[in-house]
Amino acid sequence: MTQASETEKTLVRYAVDGRVAIITLDDPPANTYTHEMMKQLDAAILKARMDDDVDVVVVTGAGERFFSAGANIQMLSEVTTGFKYCFCLHANETLLRLEHTPKLTIAALNGHTVGGGLEIAMACDILIARRGGGKVGLPEVNLGVLPGTGGTQRLARLVGKARAIELMVTGETFDFDRAVDLGIVNRVVEAESAEAFMAEVMEYARSFTVPVRATKAVGHIKRSVQTGSQLPLEQGLAVERELQQQLFASRDAREGLTAYVEKRTPEFRGE
Repeated sequence: MTQASETEKTLVRYAVDGRVAIITLDDPPANTYTHEMMKQLDAAILKARMDDDVDVVVVTGAGERFFSAGANIQMLSEVTTGFKYCFCLHANETLLRLEHTPKLTIAALNGHTVGGGLEIAMACDILIARRGGGKVGLPEVNLGVLPGTGGTQRLARLVGKARAIELMVTGETFDFDRAVDLGIVNRVVEAESAEAFMAEVMEYARSFTVPVRATKAVGHIKRSVQTGSQLPLEQGLAVERELQQQLFASRDAREGLTAYVEKRTPEFRGE
């Protein structure tokens, strides 16, 4: 495929359903990403971030077999070393934007989630997988490279340094249930089809939208953890205090406190 023809192709689909943005990686058969797909993913993340009608973002893969198998190896074999470096740099920037977007993000792992696919998923706040849907892991060592889209950093923060090193130097892949045991995936659900799996993910995602959830508080909790956890404790507490002060001034905090006193269910607006 030439660069011109690739540019014309939609590789990332974006839709909104009930205050939930759905971002779908769509390049069959394995939803591997090129620079063009990463640019489209970046644009979709920014679109969801700026949309006041979106409270939650779900990232998934097209089809039933793959969330994503990671970077497109054919593309990497054809470009210069300098391009590879900038490709990784842009991917880092894109996933940081996903990680720091002040809205809850959920990775719906509908199939195999390996290499860069897992790196995308780990930039999300919550990972939900379909039982029996596929394997997960970072096998880049088998190509003579390392997980270069945040894998060495995010996996170590999830499972600890020693275990992360072992998983990456062996290139082991494993099922979603073990990924839960390791602390990579939050939960695994039973689903007869990809459609049933996504329906369950969407039901879960909607539980974090207005009016049932104070979405500004959800976003600030995420920001406090994502930013504060990388800081010394005293600085992290300062971030927490500033975000809490912003929430104290919000309409939803007034509504939540008043509803508690009045013994009624709060009606949140995300304000």
